[in-house]
Amino acid sequence: MAAELAKLLSATTAPIYLLDDQRKIVYCNPACAAWLATPAEELVGKACAYSSSSDASLEPLTVQVAGLCPPPEVFSGKRTVALIYGTHGDGRLVRRRAEFIPLADDADAWSGVLVVAELNDLPADVAGSPTELSAALSDESLLLHQRLQQFHHELRRHGQMDRLVGDSAAMVRVRAQVQLAAAGTATVLVVGPVGSGRQHVARAVHYARQDAIAGSLMPLSCALLGTELLQSTLSAFLGRDGEDRRSADTLLLGDVHEMPAEVQIELAGYLKNVSSPLRIVATSIAPLDGLAAQNRFRVDLACALSTVVIYLPPLSQRREDIPLLAQAFLEEQNAHGAKQLRGFSPEALDQLAAYPWPGNIDELAAMVRQAHDKAEGHQVVPSDLPQRIVLAAAAARLPLREPKPIELEMFLGQVERELIERALRLAKGNKAKASRLLSLTRPRLYRRMVQLGLEDEADAASDEGSVAEE
Repeated sequence: MAAELAKLLSATTAPIYLLDDQRKIVYCNPACAAWLATPAEELVGKACAYSSSSDASLEPLTVQVAGLCPPPEVFSGKRTVALIYGTHGDGRLVRRRAEFIPLADDADAWSGVLVVAELNDLPADVAGSPTELSAALSDESLLLHQRLQQFHHELRRHGQMDRLVGDSAAMVRVRAQVQLAAAGTATVLVVGPVGSGRQHVARAVHYARQDAIAGSLMPLSCALLGTELLQSTLSAFLGRDGEDRRSADTLLLGDVHEMPAEVQIELAGYLKNVSSPLRIVATSIAPLDGLAAQNRFRVDLACALSTVVIYLPPLSQRREDIPLLAQAFLEEQNAHGAKQLRGFSPEALDQLAAYPWPGNIDELAAMVRQAHDKAEGHQVVPSDLPQRIVLAAAAARLPLREPKPIELEMFLGQVERELIERALRLAKGNKAKASRLLSLTRPRLYRRMVQLGLEDEADAASDEGSVAEE
């Protein structure tokens, strides 16, 4: 019976494969191997994870297998339809709708997943359109997964740009600047707030080079950098004889705004007097020319390090990127562990969008790790999020109170009334004595008492007459 079934599956023209309960491929029919342009024996035995990455260091087979992973809820027995992905030898990303069918053994225990793909690839011009794919992908988590697959495929040939995720205008500009900077040899300064991903951008500038062999990348923390360490590092780079000089070595100066003054002098002299293929990429929380104008940085060194400047905005200024970033961080967790989640519920995404993210991308990544560990279902829901995010979302839903007008005259009148009453108590009702305590004339005190309702006009007139007779 099993042999006849295998023969039947092998003869079908639709890609079919079978996963066991550990997400390992245990069978792949010839049509599936042909679609992926990968021999079936290389696919069988490989475990897949519900994730995607633009990391160029990953083996192509690892990327292929990841594209075949079903949504996590399938491994709990839910039958569903989603997309599977493959990469052809010419670099094209292909995708098909597929049905994921959970399998049970004779004891009704879940034992694996049978995946049956459609006969035809989805058109390339439909790949990035959620509207066109909505029949197969009906929720936001699956749409984000699909977008992330496309996004990472496009970035894979550009080196370590997997953290530069986002469709906002700011991130489109940053990725374009990284590619332009990588094509040259000029010094690069990456400016952004703490936690915004400055180190990732700096590394991408080094690894995205296409016209040279990627040389060594030496990261140095400027807060800890002394002249001796700088000198030894520069000497090590410049003394690399016998190596392929097509390689492009990069010195990465992290938090260059914290560089001690004596090290600034040493580096400025090096840049002025030495000609070498060594490239310098630096990161800072503020533009160096602004720090130089405040006498907090050398002017000549600020100019030398700022040939190309790439600005990273805080996460709060590109909120449209939060869902895709959160999905990317969640799939990173999927790739490194047995626990698999499909994404975030719409309510959870709404709460992420309402939070101000003072720690920027680093805070978002840490939050996703925490939520991934806490989640008990197949996706992150609001109860899995840290309390500070839930409270921020609740506060954002409250209507803003209209500011009350400040009635200055009424406020001053209340103060004046209280002072007059206090003076009268001290003077035991003697208005002449009270006027002296208040440094007022008696007629003026009488008028103010009438205006403030402390005395009626007839009594005040009588008192003023008595004063006049005196």
